[in-house]
Amino acid sequence: MRILHLVHQYLPEHVGGTELYTHWLTRALRERGHAIAVFARRSAEGTGLEKREAKEGEVWFAWSGVVRPTRRFLATFREPWLAHAFARVLDEFQPEVVHIQHLMGHPVELAHMLHRRGLPYVITLWDFWWVCANANLRTNYDQTICDGPRAYFNCARCALARANWPGFWLALPPLAGLMAQRNRLLRGVLAGANALIAPTRFVHRWYADHRAPSERLMTIPAGLERPRQLPPDDSRAGRGDAPRPLRFVYIGGLAWQKGVHTLIEAFGGVRGNAELWIVGDESFDPAYVARLRAIAGPTVRFLGRLPREAVWETLAQVDAVTVPTLLYETFSFIVSEAFAVGVPVIASRLGPLVDRVRHEVDGLLVPPGDVSAWRRAMQRLVDESALLPTLRGNIQPVETMDSHAVAMEEVYQNAIQ
Repeated sequence: MRILHLVHQYLPEHVGGTELYTHWLTRALRERGHAIAVFARRSAEGTGLEKREAKEGEVWFAWSGVVRPTRRFLATFREPWLAHAFARVLDEFQPEVVHIQHLMGHPVELAHMLHRRGLPYVITLWDFWWVCANANLRTNYDQTICDGPRAYFNCARCALARANWPGFWLALPPLAGLMAQRNRLLRGVLAGANALIAPTRFVHRWYADHRAPSERLMTIPAGLERPRQLPPDDSRAGRGDAPRPLRFVYIGGLAWQKGVHTLIEAFGGVRGNAELWIVGDESFDPAYVARLRAIAGPTVRFLGRLPREAVWETLAQVDAVTVPTLLYETFSFIVSEAFAVGVPVIASRLGPLVDRVRHEVDGLLVPPGDVSAWRRAMQRLVDESALLPTLRGNIQPVETMDSHAVAMEEVYQNAIQ
């Protein structure tokens, strides 16, 4: 098959779960003999289209000016150069099927173009952007979880709070109308897809409850690309070996919604021989990182952003991975990575994480944002010598990207037929 992957942004400029998954899947598909191309938007002055050859196949970058939040939002309605560039890629690559990993920052015209050409496409629902312009269901005005549009006035209020616009009430009605138009356009894209892939049952249920075509929704958990040889296991706590601190780690974005402040504050009250490692890009939100450092004690180590190889080496040296998010994830690859090396996970009892972590079986689930509850969970691993090996022993094998690619081949074949 000739398979084109459409994504909002891509490696190496952007490294996130969607970008990594796209990279892993395209490599696995190419190894299975398929012709692969990736089309992504780049943030840069002017306009242009560039192709480079990579291990996953052809990678096309199109750009049409520097991408800022307002322009990214308005791109949904119209972005002529990106539509022109995408048409060129379709003409040259001649795909049989298109996998839309993300459409953020792209115009809906790209999906209309596929429909006019009779090209089937499938969509993976990596976040809630298809319904929520914020993508994460977090309100900008009070930082709480939203359940979706309410006549779109809450969406307009959210946008105005993000822009810090003082003319709040005057702008509310017209902006609510714009938000409604945005969602009508995106519902049309969802309705035209041959398949809508949810990475967890929670995401499947959420989109079914929010007007996505339920007959096209399917749950397919993402696979994981692992190193050919995992690093040697150095997580010796609780095994009777030479004593060392029990090590907790957080690996991910350093932003408020990830709940890292809750984790650090909770760890400050943990008694005993323990350390907390924080891994993440400190340049994304320097003010937030400064706050984290201010509340961190001497046994909290900030390791910065690590390359992929170092992430695996870090996982082999820790005893528990923490996911203290305050908002819904959609999959959380760090859970898969932790389980791949046999490390239990302490996670917020929230959304898809309840699908991924089995409480008291292969990890612990904790109320999000509850400092005392997080402290108790970490203290249990320090105090209860049998708990950690029990959790480790219950971890199930993680699906590989190779097996996941086989499942995706079936999705593509069904779309083409």
